[in-house]
Amino acid sequence: MKKLKYNIIYILGFLTFFTSCTDDLNVTPEDDDIFLSDAFFSTNESYKQGLAGIYGNLSLTGLNGAESSNIQGIDAGTSQYGRCLWYMQDLAADQAIWSYESDPGVGEIQRNTWNANNPILRGMFGRAMFQVALVNEYLRQTTPEKLSSRGVTDTQLLNDIALYRNEVKVLRALAYYHLMDLFGKAALVTENDPINTAGPEYDRAELFNYIESELTSVLPSLKEPRTNEYGRLDKAMAWMILAKLYLNAEVYINQPKYTECAAMCNNVIGGGYTLEDNYLDNFKADNHTSTEMIFSIQSDGTATQNYGPTTVMINGQVGSLEQNGASMGVGAGGWGGAIRLRKQFVQKFDGIQFNNDERKTIISAERPIEIASISTQKQGYILAKYSNISSTGVPGSNQTFVDTDFPLFRLADVYLMYAECALRGGGNTTTSQALTYVNNLRERANNGTTANILSSDLTLDFILDERARELHWESHRRQDLIRFHKFTGGSYNWTWKGNSQSGIALPAHFNVYPIPAASLASNPNLTQNPNY
Repeated sequence: MKKLKYNIIYILGFLTFFTSCTDDLNVTPEDDDIFLSDAFFSTNESYKQGLAGIYGNLSLTGLNGAESSNIQGIDAGTSQYGRCLWYMQDLAADQAIWSYESDPGVGEIQRNTWNANNPILRGMFGRAMFQVALVNEYLRQTTPEKLSSRGVTDTQLLNDIALYRNEVKVLRALAYYHLMDLFGKAALVTENDPINTAGPEYDRAELFNYIESELTSVLPSLKEPRTNEYGRLDKAMAWMILAKLYLNAEVYINQPKYTECAAMCNNVIGGGYTLEDNYLDNFKADNHTSTEMIFSIQSDGTATQNYGPTTVMINGQVGSLEQNGASMGVGAGGWGGAIRLRKQFVQKFDGIQFNNDERKTIISAERPIEIASISTQKQGYILAKYSNISSTGVPGSNQTFVDTDFPLFRLADVYLMYAECALRGGGNTTTSQALTYVNNLRERANNGTTANILSSDLTLDFILDERARELHWESHRRQDLIRFHKFTGGSYNWTWKGNSQSGIALPAHFNVYPIPAASLASNPNLTQNPNY
């Protein structure tokens, strides 16, 4: 695979000192001479190894394999970046149910009964702040002064390091974007702050401005779309974060920014991406070759074993009755029916127009659609979207830890964001182009125009449902429902919403998660969100 390899050896020295610093999520190094010392940067290659360590924090959880975690006090998988994100965006909404509620924190997330002690919230907040700390220290260690003191004079290396510095700033912006979206606030710490600074609390508006400013400042220096090595970001990644920022601006800062969102979408669309011919090839073991992948969280069954989102979903979607894991490149029984589908998601594919839709990988045989008991694995339909087998039929390198990367951002999402902006009155759009983009997705899914819609069908309600059909299990759903005012309140209920089988209204303060209690304890500048 042509991936940026996150060889654990590369990041051993980079991460070791943090291990003793994350027990209370105070993830700042204590001694500049110990952490990332000059000895670490003794070779030219070490600067890229340090860069790989920061990218690797999106996939890896610790130094000693999939069972280890440098976020102390919680299960390793519970601190994996993409898995926590998936739990908080999709498991908390109307798309999936996790059978094993003895797994710490899962029951409270999927029943919408969480509080500040939930370990999944702690894992996400801690992992994101860990990312911020890694970036800050890398930036401190790669200043012109530091490089000069180490005798770094090679022009090509200096140019490379300048690019690395801009890339990690985007990764820091991504971490703060997720913190802003999920928690509504975070402590802001940059490389300009002294080591061990707790950081002042930034609310959503302040984080919004910081993320926007940071991305726009580094954008001119990033590589053009699709010109960086796979696994590393480019301008399209920065445009994508900005597009998400602007799409949800009414939620974040109470200001519509659909014109700005559409401009970012146009930038990405003009970046040379094309829809992958086969929808499901975006979710297979060789999806790093997809022509529409903008940025993914990497997974490799040999080099980067972890309990991340694709390992969890592929093993978890195997049915307890069907024992169909071999068809997806994992053990026949997978994880024994760990994940099933809530009825309301299944119903998004009701109607003859979806009979041949490739996105409808729902398996229903011998199963009731209703989930009366969460622990009963034979209740509820199952999904077969993700696979650990390549587009050419080659199984992944490991039958548990998959080779399938997690598609954090892909072109199909951009098409749907553009269409939404057009319907919401954003500039830089036309409804005819919006219709074309939507029908492009439906033509791809149906191998032809039989499921195309008319302009009269293109409504905001349609867009919300089409986002579910196209982007399910890709960590967008909670955010989408909030933007459409359907996550809290009772206008749209789903199975086990609010801990009721038929679903009940959620209070408005559940539109953000509580700040984890451990994070409050480690930083006195942080305050709890209202009503938690």
